[in-house]
Amino acid sequence: MILGPPRRRDALKNVHDERNAFFSRSLFAVLLLVAGVGLLVARLVDLQLRQHGYFSTRADENRMRVVPVAPVRGLIYDRNGVVLAQNQPAFVLEITPEQVADMPQTLQRLAAIIDIGETDLERFHDRVGKTPRYRGVPLRSNLSMEEVARYEIRRHEFPGVEVTAGLSRNYPLAASGAHIVGYVGGITEQELQQVDEAAYRGINQIGKVGVEKSREDLLRGEPGAKIIEANAFGRPLRELDYRRGYPGRNLILSLDARVQLVAERALGPLTGAIVAIDPASGEVIALVSKPGYDPHYFIEGISSADYKALLDNPQRPLYNRALQGTYPPGSTVKPAMALAGLEYGAAEPAHREFCGGQMSLPGSTRKYRCWKRSGHGWVDMAMGVMRSCDIYFYQLALNLGIDRIHAAMTGFGLGAPTGLDVPLEKGGLFPSREWKQVARRESWYPGETLNVGIGQGFTLTTPVQLAQMTARIAMRGGGYRPHVLRSYEDPITRERVAIEPEPLQRIELKDNRHWATVISAMEEVTHSPSGTAYRIGQGAPYRIASKTGTAQVASLRQDELRAPTLAETPVHLRDHALFIAFAPVEEPRIAIAVIAEHAGGGSAVAAPIARMVMDQYLLGEVQFTGAPAIVPPPPERPAPRTTPRPTP
Repeated sequence: MILGPPRRRDALKNVHDERNAFFSRSLFAVLLLVAGVGLLVARLVDLQLRQHGYFSTRADENRMRVVPVAPVRGLIYDRNGVVLAQNQPAFVLEITPEQVADMPQTLQRLAAIIDIGETDLERFHDRVGKTPRYRGVPLRSNLSMEEVARYEIRRHEFPGVEVTAGLSRNYPLAASGAHIVGYVGGITEQELQQVDEAAYRGINQIGKVGVEKSREDLLRGEPGAKIIEANAFGRPLRELDYRRGYPGRNLILSLDARVQLVAERALGPLTGAIVAIDPASGEVIALVSKPGYDPHYFIEGISSADYKALLDNPQRPLYNRALQGTYPPGSTVKPAMALAGLEYGAAEPAHREFCGGQMSLPGSTRKYRCWKRSGHGWVDMAMGVMRSCDIYFYQLALNLGIDRIHAAMTGFGLGAPTGLDVPLEKGGLFPSREWKQVARRESWYPGETLNVGIGQGFTLTTPVQLAQMTARIAMRGGGYRPHVLRSYEDPITRERVAIEPEPLQRIELKDNRHWATVISAMEEVTHSPSGTAYRIGQGAPYRIASKTGTAQVASLRQDELRAPTLAETPVHLRDHALFIAFAPVEEPRIAIAVIAEHAGGGSAVAAPIARMVMDQYLLGEVQFTGAPAIVPPPPERPAPRTTPRPTP
């Protein structure tokens, strides 16, 4: 036998090693598989058990939506229960920009089924730029039932678009009450940053001016919410829950709507302002600024063209003359000046000054004229007030000096905001030597004291300040801060909360008989045949204490011997007509200030307007049959006046 070469040991298979390797690999694979299954089971347990509540809520959110519900805004009434601001049912087409993929196409398709004008689109785009994208923006308000039906049929085609049933604000007094009641408008992103956003969920409007703005916290209410179930297209299927909000409080104002309307009509074609106050409480009975504007233009958002037209209107209808208009008070300050003279011992009731029609300061040739060029002759304090003699009050101003005049007049509230509970009130100016040094870097001159003494020069006051001054004289130094809100009411419980009047610091005189002295002189203004307002006092069934005034707009040259008549003067150069009064004298119930711009004399124009307002409030009807003496413009425009002229 032939034997071959021996086999090598490492060339033979090692079955034992191979079996061990296979077992190790199989075990690793099984462990890996078990680990994977364990992870899946653990994740499944985590999802199904530990996070069940979270994902259940997420799933519900896919089919359920929380929709904010705007509260009903509170109503506004006058003192007699007449509605000044109310809510009317309305359907609103609303778009949430965040939920709309193609806004231009959506608007185009909506316009095919709903009447959407250029003004609506312009207003909508303006609001979109000022409103957070997650908030709904109104496109059209006051949709008809037919328009709502057309939308509902094709609702699934418009994601992010809703028609909501809501309420639209309405103002029955319209322009007559716009400056005091105010209006609401679309809430902007800037306004949202200034308020608690949670309190405005579902609310698209906010008070912009007037009482609507100043009492927004009471009128707004608290929003509610409803939970609805929706289908895959987001269309509501049913309401699952409703959480009631709370309506806004109803406001009862001190205004008398009938007096407000009479005051507005009494001004006729004139521009101006009227403020009437109850001296015994500070309640504002009427506050008129004319011309006004229709607040309904602003509710949905006024177009740029309409807003520009209001801004460009030379009569400035958006300007609240009663609170923001600053005018020289003219001779309406003379009763307060007389009281200051008595208080500081600078004048006595029986002391007389001679009025020859003009006067000059020692060492000066400048003439300071009386409104009556021929002069009043010898005049005591009562006659000075009754006939509005400028010469008498020039001399009184010199005796007092600017420092004491400033202290006395600011004590009556002139030159500073009254604190009325309506926004945008201006303060005006009652000058002092310190003010002039700071503002103009100049010293105070004696001639300026003369001008201030008759309510001219640098002096600027508002109609509401003059009404407050008149009320304080009527109350013999007492009085309350003017306010419009009388009370507010819970619309559900009907519980009312009255607003307590805020007393002002009393004006104390060394001798309280001085009040009677000046008030008696003011009474003669209206009821004496020599009084400048005797026309409105004739036949009046109540006693009126008053003072006429004229605030110069342009001035006369020093060498001008004859003052031009009203008919010869262009309208824009005519003096402002002013009048203050309170009545009845024995128990004052109304204090009033009237200013008619570029209307001439206070006795001929402003006084009749005030009489009509007082009649309506005190008698319930207008008994005065006279009318303001409105002079038409001259046919030709003469040269303007250029130098100061004292006026009554």
